Amino acid sequence: MARILIAAALFAAVYAADKLTAAPGWAVLLCYLVPYFTAGYDVLLRCFKSILHGQVFDECFLMTLATVGALVIGEYPESVFVMVFYQTGELFQSLAVEKSRSEIAGLMELCPDTAVRLNGQGEEEEILPEEIEAGDVLIVRPGEKIPVDAEVLEGASGVDTAALTGESLPRDVAAGDRVISGCINLTGVLKLRAACAFEDSSVARILELVENAQLNKSKSESFITKFARWYTPAVVAGAALLALVPSLITKDPATWVYRALIFLVVSCPCALVISVPLAFFSGIGGASSRGILIKGGNYLEALANVTTAVFDKTGTLTNGAFAVTAVVPAAGADEKSLLEGAAAAEHFSNHPLALAVKAAAGCEAVPDDAEELPGLGIVARIGGDTVAAGSRRLMERLGAEVSLIKEPDGTAVYVAKNGKFLGVLGLEDVPKKNAAKALDALKAEGVKKTVMLSGDRAAAAEKAGKTLGIDEVYAELLPADKTAHMDRLCRAQGKNERLMYVGDGVNDAPVLARADIGVAMGALGADAAIEAADVVIMDDDLTKLALAKRIAKKTKRIVRQNVVFSLGVKFAVLILAAFGAANMWLGILADVGVAVLAILNAMRCLKVKKES
Repeated sequence: MARILIAAALFAAVYAADKLTAAPGWAVLLCYLVPYFTAGYDVLLRCFKSILHGQVFDECFLMTLATVGALVIGEYPESVFVMVFYQTGELFQSLAVEKSRSEIAGLMELCPDTAVRLNGQGEEEEILPEEIEAGDVLIVRPGEKIPVDAEVLEGASGVDTAALTGESLPRDVAAGDRVISGCINLTGVLKLRAACAFEDSSVARILELVENAQLNKSKSESFITKFARWYTPAVVAGAALLALVPSLITKDPATWVYRALIFLVVSCPCALVISVPLAFFSGIGGASSRGILIKGGNYLEALANVTTAVFDKTGTLTNGAFAVTAVVPAAGADEKSLLEGAAAAEHFSNHPLALAVKAAAGCEAVPDDAEELPGLGIVARIGGDTVAAGSRRLMERLGAEVSLIKEPDGTAVYVAKNGKFLGVLGLEDVPKKNAAKALDALKAEGVKKTVMLSGDRAAAAEKAGKTLGIDEVYAELLPADKTAHMDRLCRAQGKNERLMYVGDGVNDAPVLARADIGVAMGALGADAAIEAADVVIMDDDLTKLALAKRIAKKTKRIVRQNVVFSLGVKFAVLILAAFGAANMWLGILADVGVAVLAILNAMRCLKVKKES
């Protein structure tokens, strides 16, 4: 900024002296070269280095060619003004990019500078977060950030998760609860046991994800990069023809060389080359502030084109907190033996259904071993007995004849012991309170069809689907069945339509990977989710799906505005320049002014209202 102000002051002084005195031409040139080199020495140096590396056609080359050409034909004021104003535009661009980066960096300042660890003697020692290892005992006082994912050993407090999830309401934690790195301890002192090393913590993975998001370029960004690669040589060739051909015809080279120089100034592609990637970068940053991690501009762009949304049921559209609502024993069995058998089979499982069954039984025998059959259930061995709990198909596979007058509502867990059917348990899982609202919001943002893929029983899945207004429901699906349905749904999409799959991110990795856009819900701290999904909603708020699509649509709209505006203004001034209706002063305004406006427009992607 100081250099630009000095160059501008020198230019004003030289310009005034030029108009008020009758100095010889060589003296005037030398005087104008002082502000010229003050403002543009770095542009000339970058141009020279680029030529040495074989990268000729860039904006520095265009500026150098245009300004040196203006000096050669005696247009000294225009040459200096172009360089000063170009550097002013570069300054505004740098400030805009820095503001965007700093806002995103502010969102990602999740890691504390230091942590407090208890050593073997129980004494506190201050260490770097990178030194923390799994199993270390840490002390986190009020106002401090939690350095790694950990379990609370002692103490109770509220933790602020806003930087991670965008959720303003603090979460209460106590002994036995799990806390996530990057959260702020608000009230009490917490004694924690580190669950992992720092590099494996949630905050480290999130930081890496956001930093690498720029590597996954959108189609628009890739197009602009390729466009600039061909556009710049084309306009240089056009300028050469504009200077040469009319000069030969009219015998007036000075006029046409001047017009060609204006042509070069106007044609500089920096408005597109900077503003388009900045828009996607800002969109990703704006989403991050809401607890939505998007892995790259290509996924952000695809989100804007989503027309079909496919959902997992349990834990995604529903709470995943089941309760046993019906116990139906078979003939010759009783409720107690049915519950105890189911609980024993589910002993090693942490699935929501298993937790509900074990809670209803109150206690269970510890099996010698257990085998989980994906999509079917669990078979466990206790002493000399074999106990199985799962779907009706599991009973058929084991040869246990199912004989019930009426099956219970909700999700059914069938139980057998030593090949004999004991009965069935009915479990209910209600939809999340904001699920219906979230689906309506998605449809308002352009989603035409909603689909549910569930491994649950048809009656339970259809009941949930009807309650939520899901268009298509497919139930009793094995993992392979889900993938097959996804293949079919993806093939049915139009050319510019995209399909989004939303799951819990743990058991749905193959389907998340198969979808055009895989979204993991409530996946904060889940390795499988962050790895498999393209978008991670860091809390359990389904309404953020519509917000993510709104951000994507706004980003795409701003990118389109910048492309149309930049090219429209440039081509209009290029035509005016070719016919002598534009001078170099207007040319630099058309270049730098358009670039600054496009960049300021791109920065609007950082700010997105929660409600449309």
